[in-house]
Amino acid sequence: MTDDQKTDANCPCGSGNSYAECCGRYHQGLSAPSAERLMRSRYSAYVVGAIDYLQATTLPAQQHALDLQSMREWSANSTWLGLEVEESQVLGGRPEHALVSFTARWHDGAGAHAQHERSAFVQHDERWYFIDPTVPLKAGRNDPCPCGSGQKYKKCCAIYL
Repeated sequence: MTDDQKTDANCPCGSGNSYAECCGRYHQGLSAPSAERLMRSRYSAYVVGAIDYLQATTLPAQQHALDLQSMREWSANSTWLGLEVEESQVLGGRPEHALVSFTARWHDGAGAHAQHERSAFVQHDERWYFIDPTVPLKAGRNDPCPCGSGQKYKKCCAIYL
């Protein structure tokens, strides 16, 4: 997507707003106000190739273990076909946690794909973060939670994974 297309086009997240008024604001540094908005902006980041944003919005304890090159390749080598959010649940607690269920569709050299996922998110320091289930959190059940809450892992993020 060129810069002009990003300004004028509908946002890839499916909101019906322009990219600049929707996910583009988050890609430029504004904090997503909810887990659902963060998830939508992460889908849009794959569409526009904003891999640095995907890294920055993953739980900080997991960021170093992301395979950024694979993420770049998947982003660039896919035609993104759409996003459908089925459910968004704010679970409460301290820190706030949320679950977002969605289906993302794309096409690549192997054909058309649809991935249904229920993703976990945590809010820390006024920002929402994606908890990546493919990146192990190096914490024992009684260790401090990697999200920075100060709680034991078993009483915090482990509940939602």
